[in-house]
Amino acid sequence: MDSFTFYNPVKLHFGEDALEKLPKELELYGKKVLVVYGGGSIKANGVYKAVMDKLQQAGKTIFELSGVEPNPRVETARRGIEICKTEGIDLVLAVGGGSVIDCSKLIVAGAKYDGDAWDIVKRKVVVEQALPLGTVLTLAATGSEMNSGSVITNAATEEKLSWGSPAAFPKFSILNPAYTVTVPKNHTVYGIVDMMSHVFEQYFHNTTNTPITDEMCEGVLRTVITTAPKLLEDLENTKLRETILLAGTIGLNGFLSIGSRGDWASHNIEHAVSAVYDIPHAGGLAILQPHWMRLSVPVNPERFAGIATRVFGVDATNKTAEEVAYEGIDRLSAFWTSLGAPDRLADYHIDDSKFEQIVEHAMQNGPFGNFNKLHEEDVRTILRNSL
Repeated sequence: MDSFTFYNPVKLHFGEDALEKLPKELELYGKKVLVVYGGGSIKANGVYKAVMDKLQQAGKTIFELSGVEPNPRVETARRGIEICKTEGIDLVLAVGGGSVIDCSKLIVAGAKYDGDAWDIVKRKVVVEQALPLGTVLTLAATGSEMNSGSVITNAATEEKLSWGSPAAFPKFSILNPAYTVTVPKNHTVYGIVDMMSHVFEQYFHNTTNTPITDEMCEGVLRTVITTAPKLLEDLENTKLRETILLAGTIGLNGFLSIGSRGDWASHNIEHAVSAVYDIPHAGGLAILQPHWMRLSVPVNPERFAGIATRVFGVDATNKTAEEVAYEGIDRLSAFWTSLGAPDRLADYHIDDSKFEQIVEHAMQNGPFGNFNKLHEEDVRTILRNSL
């Protein structure tokens, strides 16, 4: 494995009593709190009231920013930043899923920056300080509750970009599985695809001697594959929700990439697609990542074959590594579609008319991918095969 320095300062409160830890956390910060959330789901399921009650009991002055989009917009973050600067906010509390948390990360960073928030996303500036951020998670998917990364869309320029900074790590995150039982089936599926995709991105690297993280990745994948169908048949089962919730956090909190550098090309291509078409992130990944895998098998067939046998149960008897690899990818794609995920860009009414715009977006920083370096024609191939 590669040499590494690991850092993750997030305090994680997990369990059905997790929100009871919020008052103690609030003691560490000032009086003014900006609560950031999306649509009306947290009001319908009672999470909004539960959080507000805790804030009021703690004597906090509450400000609100609602309407964060599924692909969070820089315009929304700008509104939050303005509130923070105008009102002197002491703590931002993100209540929702990964999109709300990603938007809040830009808000806390932008609140300490004099320029435009998009400069941060474009990495024109180095974020060295930010307001404190706490989270109350309501959707198992992105792992944003325990990492320092964020993905933001600029609708005006049709760009969707990732950025991150150690300053953007949440100070604490509250995860109650009961807060996820009202997540509808389609969003539950998207969350499952997203967390699995994160694991794959970290699993496919060119570093040698990584048995610990390999086993961790494979174990998370096997657990999600076993749990997901059961959960979709019993959406209010808190024990199954608990398993999936923790899998989403472990899937992207840095533990699985210790000592190696994952690929992340599939995410880059999906960001380019959803920047133009505004489709669900995980829906795009369900379509694109298997085609990235098929293109990338020749880089290291044995690595694909290993995950095919150990995670997807492919029988390798009398088969080449390539044959085992492709069978494993077929089983992955079949598994995702069995859950209800899309498998063609046509499912979102996407044709090839804007492929060159998508390719240009994906290639804006040159060839990309750490396991398999992709060039323009590779991206076109993946897109064409995804139609």
